[in-house]
Amino acid sequence: MDALPTQNISSSVTLSRSQEGKGQAAKETGSDTKPKKKICCACPDTKKLRDECVVEHGEAACSKWIDAHLKCLRAEGFNV
Repeated sequence: MDALPTQNISSSVTLSRSQEGKGQAAKETGSDTKPKKKICCACPDTKKLRDECVVEHGEAACSKWIDAHLKCLRAEGFNV
């Protein structure tokens, strides 16, 4: 156990801590453009209408509901 270099360990910890602040700043600035919800939970009303239409009539007949759902997702901040 005495053979482990303690000097290299402390320098790597210092490096990690200095890079940690940079990552935190990037997270803070990027959080404004990120959606607040997961895509599966966003726009439940249009999602339900879209899904019911596709099951009953097929995807080709439901472009109105599909477009409405995509518009809603974009309004929530998703790139779809």
